[in-house]
Amino acid sequence: MQKILAVEDSASMRRLVSMVLEEAGFDVVLAEDGQEALDYAKENGSYVPDLVLTDINMPNVNGFELIEGLRQMDAYKYIPMLVLTTEAGADKKNRGREVGATGWLVKPFDPVQLVAVMHKVLN
Repeated sequence: MQKILAVEDSASMRRLVSMVLEEAGFDVVLAEDGQEALDYAKENGSYVPDLVLTDINMPNVNGFELIEGLRQMDAYKYIPMLVLTTEAGADKKNRGREVGATGWLVKPFDPVQLVAVMHKVLN
């Protein structure tokens, strides 16, 4: 079973993402901000997810900082990292590419499209 680390500060959005991905057969680990996700990555070095899905606008450590931090870890250098955010501006997308984001999805999201993108990126 492929594992997804989903990082989202909104509790309702976290539940929705988790439900959609679990119903599609993914093992989902949740973090409520970038700091919690970085802590998870440091503490679970041998249990690396197949993909990271992160919001951008979060307290403590935002999505850009999270991606940058994860990309510095050997285990996460080549893991796909998708952004799921309300941000759609070209400047934000360019910043995402600069820090190592693999792709960009805009909220609100279509559950079928989210799952399709996950499968496409992972296969």
